[in-house]
Amino acid sequence: MDYLYIAIAGCGGILAGLIIAAIFQRARKTSAGKLAEQIKNDARKEAEHIQREAKVSAKSDILKMREEVEQELKERRKEQQNIEKRLTQKEEALERKSDQIDNKLQDIERQSKELTATRERLNNREQELQKKISEQIDQLERVAQLSRDEAREILLEKLKNEVKNESGLLVRDILEEAKQKAEKESRRILTYAIQRYSSDCTYERTTATIPLPNDEMKGRIIGREGRNIRALEAATGVNILIDDTPEAVVISCFDPIRKEVARLLIERLISDGRIHPTRIEELVKKITKEVEEDAFSAGEAAVLETGIQGASPQVIRLLGRLKYRYSFSQNVLKHSLETAYFMGIIAAELGLDEQKAKRIGLFHDIGKAVDHEIEGSHAQIGADILRRHNEAKDVIQAVAAHHAEIEPVTPYDILINACDTLSASRPGARSETTELYLRRLEQLESIARDFQGVESCYALQAGREVRVVVLPEKIAEGEAQMLAKNICQRIEKEMNYPGQIKITVIRETRSVEYAK
Repeated sequence: MDYLYIAIAGCGGILAGLIIAAIFQRARKTSAGKLAEQIKNDARKEAEHIQREAKVSAKSDILKMREEVEQELKERRKEQQNIEKRLTQKEEALERKSDQIDNKLQDIERQSKELTATRERLNNREQELQKKISEQIDQLERVAQLSRDEAREILLEKLKNEVKNESGLLVRDILEEAKQKAEKESRRILTYAIQRYSSDCTYERTTATIPLPNDEMKGRIIGREGRNIRALEAATGVNILIDDTPEAVVISCFDPIRKEVARLLIERLISDGRIHPTRIEELVKKITKEVEEDAFSAGEAAVLETGIQGASPQVIRLLGRLKYRYSFSQNVLKHSLETAYFMGIIAAELGLDEQKAKRIGLFHDIGKAVDHEIEGSHAQIGADILRRHNEAKDVIQAVAAHHAEIEPVTPYDILINACDTLSASRPGARSETTELYLRRLEQLESIARDFQGVESCYALQAGREVRVVVLPEKIAEGEAQMLAKNICQRIEKEMNYPGQIKITVIRETRSVEYAK
């Protein structure tokens, strides 16, 4: 029973809870609908507010954009007006230019017509003048008894002589002015170089003549049946001449080293007294070695004296061999040292490389050390030697060009020629035999006499000046200068001579009358 009451009570409680829950749910739905309605109304109001604001903003933006568009249209309209104005001005300017061009064309047409008319008148006038000139020429030919070609030749010959005379005078004036300037500057430089280099004018002479203490020694040198002299010639490669000269023998050889070895050998044999083939062979080897060492020492001394660096031992050895080589009576090694000093001094004065100039001067005659063994000029031989030992191109070029065998390229090519001549031609440096001296004077006078119009010529001052007297009726004043130049060119081409030769052409007219 109690359980039944409890169950009924529980069911009632549950039913009551369900009723209350239903009541609460309904009440909630009613409040939520009201809330939703209120939110909906608020949203509607807010949307209407936003819509109104958007409309206002849009109207404002539209107005602003309209103003900007109107402003831009105004500016474009104004720019268009300016363009139209400029175009109008250009059209007006073009019209004015067109009018001017039309006027000029009309003037040109008028001038062209006038020129055509003038040309016709000139042509007519020219024809008239040609006709008159032809008549006058015919009349002149009848009077002068000369054809037109003959008269033209006479006139051309006269003009040729006048132009030749005037050109000669002009050339003389130009050459005289250039010569004065060049002589002044060259005299200053050469004087400066010579003053700085002081060397005596004495020189050594190697002679092929060996003095003997007595004539008996000559027989001992020859030996029994000539075996000693044959051994001497075979060992040294020289020719020993036994002549009638008392107490002397003569050595003949083109190689200066072998000649020096033979000279020393004979001197030692004479001093030693033992002269036989075995002794000769022993001494030849010893003396040859001594001479080669002496040559190398002389080359080293020359290189050190000039301050040159980087020379190969082979070049130094060849340079030292020049100690035994003579040109006329001048020692070639001393000549090379002099030339090197002159090159250095003048190069420094001219702003050139002093060391390179000294190198060229010292090596310029190195070909003479072997020119008896190799065919060709010593300048080309020396250039080939230096090329094989990797010398600089400027040095090789100057050595090859120092006798003008090739065209000069660098200033050193001309400088070495001048310094070589300066060393060779200074007083006392070289001497020549009387026969060669007289032959040179005769050749100078012979060259001068070969030119037309020369009356007489004389070689003066030991061949350093040639005075040429010409016939005044055959050589004009202006032609005298050209004659002197032609004689100089021929002397330079045909002769070898130290220094320089002055050519003086003398032209004078004498008028002689006698009062009776």
